[in-house]
Amino acid sequence: MEHPQTIAQLRQSEYRVLPVKEEMRKNLIRKIRADETLFPGIVGYDQSVIPQIENAVLSGQDIIFLGERGQAKSRLIRSLASLLDERVPIIDGCEINDNPYAPICRACRDRVAAAGDDVPVRWIDPDQRYSEKLATPDTAIADLIGEVDPIRVAEGKYLADELTIHYGLVPRTNRGIFAINELPDLAERIQVGLLNLIEERDVQIRGYKLRLPLDVAFVASANPEDYTNRGRIITPLKDRFGAQIRTHYPRRLEDEIRIVDQERTDFGDGELPVFVPDFVKEIVAEITQLARRSAKINQKSGVSVRVSITNYENLVSNATRRALRIGETEVVPRISDLPSVIPSSAGKLEMETWEEGDDQSVLEKILKTAVLNTFRRHFEVTQFAELVQRFDAGLTFEVSEWQPSARYVAFAKEAPGVEKAAKSLGAHGKPATTASAVEFILEGLHLSKRLNKSETEGGALYAG
Repeated sequence: MEHPQTIAQLRQSEYRVLPVKEEMRKNLIRKIRADETLFPGIVGYDQSVIPQIENAVLSGQDIIFLGERGQAKSRLIRSLASLLDERVPIIDGCEINDNPYAPICRACRDRVAAAGDDVPVRWIDPDQRYSEKLATPDTAIADLIGEVDPIRVAEGKYLADELTIHYGLVPRTNRGIFAINELPDLAERIQVGLLNLIEERDVQIRGYKLRLPLDVAFVASANPEDYTNRGRIITPLKDRFGAQIRTHYPRRLEDEIRIVDQERTDFGDGELPVFVPDFVKEIVAEITQLARRSAKINQKSGVSVRVSITNYENLVSNATRRALRIGETEVVPRISDLPSVIPSSAGKLEMETWEEGDDQSVLEKILKTAVLNTFRRHFEVTQFAELVQRFDAGLTFEVSEWQPSARYVAFAKEAPGVEKAAKSLGAHGKPATTASAVEFILEGLHLSKRLNKSETEGGALYAG
């Protein structure tokens, strides 16, 4: 159906222009009634953060998201645009998305006074009604609110004329959502300039006696650590946000794994298929969860989900490199690939105390604990009693990054209980997956103090 093209046609259609917060509230109610997923791709917030967002939108409140890095604050903010109507009308050519029925800028008021309801309208979508600004110390009031445009003055307009104003990001987001990321980084004097915008919804530019009753939903994000490290949110501004919503890291291992599966880089390389067993994904997620509880790691700076994502990617990359070198046709990460996650973790973690080699030793301990915890979730040590006896009687097995999968398959068939255990981990006779399962079982028994392990050149030797 064709949309009305003039104010007159818009009136005839009986279209009703809603304030942006009422519009968001209406669409949220519709989505809840239809049982729609409100924020696709957001994992682990169903019982904590999302209900608070729903309350804030239903109340028509401005929102500030408070949380450490890597807690999906920016994604949540951008997802709020999904609560806007698919298309809304504005006066065609207006810089600040004026309501066709009640324009607020001088240029549009003049046009309506001259042409009446014959003024054309244009329809815009949610992307055009959402603006985002990363707060930086050099952000100026002119960026957010506006400034006198010297070019317009040079063209013959009087300096005192409202038409000389070049509007900033906030007025240009009129009838939409304006977001400020990392709000504490904004200089305090600039934060003061936002007070009227959030409460009274008007703007003041260069001493103009100008009132623009903007219709804007304000959203901001902040990291609690930033309050002391880089700045703070001034109390009067913080007070003007209706809802402060605390985000958090995934509380369950399953949620961490879902996020990794969703966010990891996938090249879709059909020539060299990649399979990552569930127990390997568990180890990757467990590493991050342990890091978030470690006293050796600075928890105020946070341990982002990006640690899990990049660790997963590094594991797959290392396994791919090995498969290419030894000529295998399937990529499956093994325990011997785990050291590859240390570089991807070290740059994202801040140690509480710093001595050379600290990060390496802390991460190595976390890796071992993650493997042991995962092993205990899948097996009881007693089920490998016969296998341990065979090792005590002189059986040995060497693992290494470059050991072909066929060697592991032969070992699994001969070693008591290993083939059955490998199948329970999803191997089902596939050589590369069996090799991964065998390394996991042997390392789990070693960390459970049932097998000895000695380092060899490029690998390790398990013995009784």
